[in-house]
Amino acid sequence: MTSAPARLRVAPSPTGDPHVGTAYMSLFNLAYAKATGGQFLLRIEDTDRARYVASSEQQIYDTLHWLGLDWDEGPDIGGPFAPYRQSERLATYRPFVDRLIDAGHAYYCWCSTQRLGELRAEQQASKASVTGYDRLCYGKTREERAALPGFSETPVVRMLIPDDVELRFTDLIRGEVNAPLPDDQVILKADGFPTYHLAVVVDDHLMGITHVVRGEEWISSTPKHLLLYKWLGLAAPAFAHMPLLRNTDKSKISKRKNPAARLTWFAEQGYLPAALRNFLQLLAYPPLHEGSDVASFAEFVAAFDWAKVNTTGPIFDLTKLNSLNADYIRALSASELADQVIAYATRYGQWDDPSEAEVALLRAAIPLVQERLILLSDAVPKLAYLFTADADLVIDPDALAKAGPDAAQVVASARAALSGLGEWNHDTIQTALREALVDGMGIKPKFAFGPVRLAITGSNVSPPLFESMELLGRDSSLARLEKLASLL
Repeated sequence: MTSAPARLRVAPSPTGDPHVGTAYMSLFNLAYAKATGGQFLLRIEDTDRARYVASSEQQIYDTLHWLGLDWDEGPDIGGPFAPYRQSERLATYRPFVDRLIDAGHAYYCWCSTQRLGELRAEQQASKASVTGYDRLCYGKTREERAALPGFSETPVVRMLIPDDVELRFTDLIRGEVNAPLPDDQVILKADGFPTYHLAVVVDDHLMGITHVVRGEEWISSTPKHLLLYKWLGLAAPAFAHMPLLRNTDKSKISKRKNPAARLTWFAEQGYLPAALRNFLQLLAYPPLHEGSDVASFAEFVAAFDWAKVNTTGPIFDLTKLNSLNADYIRALSASELADQVIAYATRYGQWDDPSEAEVALLRAAIPLVQERLILLSDAVPKLAYLFTADADLVIDPDALAKAGPDAAQVVASARAALSGLGEWNHDTIQTALREALVDGMGIKPKFAFGPVRLAITGSNVSPPLFESMELLGRDSSLARLEKLASLL
């Protein structure tokens, strides 16, 4: 690993909900930048105007900040190489295009989209060994090309890929890589906007980017980018191509197939940012501690080594993420977890306008469910019985049907034992019920406390019973026992 400070960037396109791959790439870019004492930049690549979504840029900011993947320079905070939004840099690209045309490395193409579509269809139908643009426009003047079919008034600009283009390059993760032969790539579109291939080279050079870390789908484009660096007389950065995230069927993870591809989904579901960071790290990097997947971002930065990055496409296993999230939830203090749950529940409409008393009750109840939570979104539903009016508590009909022949007597005995209880806390409640039901009626604890649990929570599966009754209070506990008795 070099000791020189590195400059890295992530450059998402605002074309809809941010993809989880943006966070994945940001994590590794940021880790290496911090490992070298360098900088991490955010650049918005918004040259695809047909797919541009106005709200997407703010979502990118919000989700990356939520994950704690913060940048040193970017459109929202500025920096020495502003602007960091490609649509605001259009004047920057044209001189580079002109240099390429003047040097014979690029040419105008007036082919219509209809002709290009017909060309692709013909190549696919004939199963041509060489596909791509056929250079109909190369070497022709506008007038010469206009005399031929499929002419468009406004041209694009294409690279002129030489026959002897170098297809091999060195990758920080993969070593020597062989890429496929590219065709004459469009570098300036008819609307005057540069394509990704030109803009990324120009911007990375002008912004001093030393390392380009991106997904392996860009391996095939790297020879084009290296050609542009060479033709323009620019020093090329180092390249590292990360393995693509994949669904369980090994297909590339996409927002069309998998809701987890949408980065905002994780906050909506109730995942902790630190757990998701840790999970994304493990998708392409081995665990840092023997016997445990848990590792902080600071530990990841301290241990970072490109040689340890896995090249196999990682499976996006939500079961593993859920387990990791549960570990992070258990590691929080009860107060910290309560803060997280309250923030989540009120933000996502799970808990509308709670009173001070309800907030205090939730804080007191959080320890009852902390060991059982997978997501922050689990907490309020698991504790809903504490915030439900006694008359409105719904008794699970299936559990009621299975209550057993002794249930009515158990409930009556429990109510009698608790009615005269002096001090109301979980220890005195447990002692009273055990003496009345287990010792007094000779019923095993499982069957003795089951009907009481059903009365108090409406379910036969719930957080700890006696602690729940303490929080619920004497009057509500007795009222719920009376309600179940009437149903039985």
